[in-house]
Amino acid sequence: MRVKRSIVAALVAVMALGSLTACSGGSSNAAQSNPDQVLNVGKPDGPQSENNNPFLETSALSNMGYRWMIYEPLVMLNRVKPQEPGKPWLATKWDWSDNYKKLVLTVRDGVKFSDGQPMTAEDVAYTFQLLRDNKALNVDAVPYKDITPAGNQVTLGFDSSQFVNQVKILQTLVVPKHAWQSVKDPALDTVKNPIGTGPYTLKSATPQTMIVTRRDSGYWQEAPKVKEIRYTSYTDNNAQVAALVSGASEWSFVFIPNYKAVYTNKDPQHYKLWFPAQLAVHGLWFNTEKAPWNDAKLRQAVSKVINRDDIFNQGEAGYFYPKNDQVTGIPTPAGDPFIAPQYKGQTVQVDVPGAKSLLTGAGYKFNGDKLADPSGKPVTLKLTVPSGWSDYITDLEIIKDNLSQIGITATVEKMNQDAWIKSVDTGDFEGLMHWTNDGATPYDMYRDVMDGNRYKPTGQGGINGNYGRFKNDEATKALETYANAEDDAARTAAMATLQKIMIDQQPMVPTSAANSGGEYSTKNWVGWPDEANPYGPAQPTLRNALDIVLHLKPAA
Repeated sequence: MRVKRSIVAALVAVMALGSLTACSGGSSNAAQSNPDQVLNVGKPDGPQSENNNPFLETSALSNMGYRWMIYEPLVMLNRVKPQEPGKPWLATKWDWSDNYKKLVLTVRDGVKFSDGQPMTAEDVAYTFQLLRDNKALNVDAVPYKDITPAGNQVTLGFDSSQFVNQVKILQTLVVPKHAWQSVKDPALDTVKNPIGTGPYTLKSATPQTMIVTRRDSGYWQEAPKVKEIRYTSYTDNNAQVAALVSGASEWSFVFIPNYKAVYTNKDPQHYKLWFPAQLAVHGLWFNTEKAPWNDAKLRQAVSKVINRDDIFNQGEAGYFYPKNDQVTGIPTPAGDPFIAPQYKGQTVQVDVPGAKSLLTGAGYKFNGDKLADPSGKPVTLKLTVPSGWSDYITDLEIIKDNLSQIGITATVEKMNQDAWIKSVDTGDFEGLMHWTNDGATPYDMYRDVMDGNRYKPTGQGGINGNYGRFKNDEATKALETYANAEDDAARTAAMATLQKIMIDQQPMVPTSAANSGGEYSTKNWVGWPDEANPYGPAQPTLRNALDIVLHLKPAA
């Protein structure tokens, strides 16, 4: 799934929150401080339309995160530790065979939907059939083919290896066949009454606040201690951070510049945040079809002068997106097992003289302090960014200054978010900050950057990855080899090839690892994941949010 981003407000506006009064240290009696056993979750996304379709990432149910309180996955996977096998959830076993072309799922007995109907293998099979038969629902484009329920098992058959799609398949949520088989268009239905196997049901929904309440009975495992969860969609980052500081919001995923002064120092005992890295990156993308940015030597030189420390400490406030300076672009430590031996421990260092030497060796010339390409044209780069994304804005301002050291004149132009998204889709840009998808291996990250099968020429929209319009047959072949390899040795070789191409061609410049973190308060609830107990990511919109809620206990 695409890494979630909040639309961040201007730094100066958030800094003004420093004058807010801290909430109290809390009562020693949790029942007195939170008698209704409520957990308050927030996001800075503005008014939400009433839409509870669990398959649509744009629905309020999905965007706000209460999807995972109502619906549950087959397997609970931990993207903080992508190599872990996962916890059995609605499936108790999953067995792959025939080089990941066949999957047999054993469906858990004794599970009931919130309307009291039992969940069976028929429901699991029907869910996969919905994904197979409705492309709009199958956002991960998994090529489902044969789907056969029998007893308490479901067998899935594929024409090609699904090694790289394991996570996407195993984390599929399950919907009830009896409620969905009468839906005329599953991609458009807003699902007024969501029915799932999870421990909560939808109590009420307004454009600002959505409330889920704990089921009275029938949940297949121990019921959560949290009786009610209130999801509030605040107008912007300022309002969300103010709610965190006042205690009105207890759990969120929001960028906070100067987070210590603004947030954690207001109540060090209770106000916490944890932003672990995952196998995805943020960084500088070029449209590699536009000269002179179709030149790998120029892109390599840019990578050599970008100060990733400044981006982390200033643009990302020293915590939000962890620094990523591994030469292959693979974030560490999550990606350590995949880095080829020849690249282990190698990091990118700022090297202005080296960048200049690389450029002059490739036919570029310096006219005073300005760089000209081999044809004599000045090298410029227009960097575009949504006007509210303050961390990206700061990142690009840093990059702009870095590029001036090698004679490149860069500008940072802010634009409407919708217009920016369209420009990414059609390739109508020269340079911008963007992210990749994550996965259990670096394959998903590299596929987003280099997959020729996802290539669309500049001007053509509907793109899904390869936003930089990068074309390299060797990279595309290596991705295909990795996805269809018969053994680990072939996958290791293909991954090493991808790393070499990333270094030699520099189709984009990774600067940061993506995160799956969040801010939370321990005033009323304890049991949150953290560095000492990383049982799941701390972001409230991910599948693991349900696992977190099940871990929570009233503070004592």
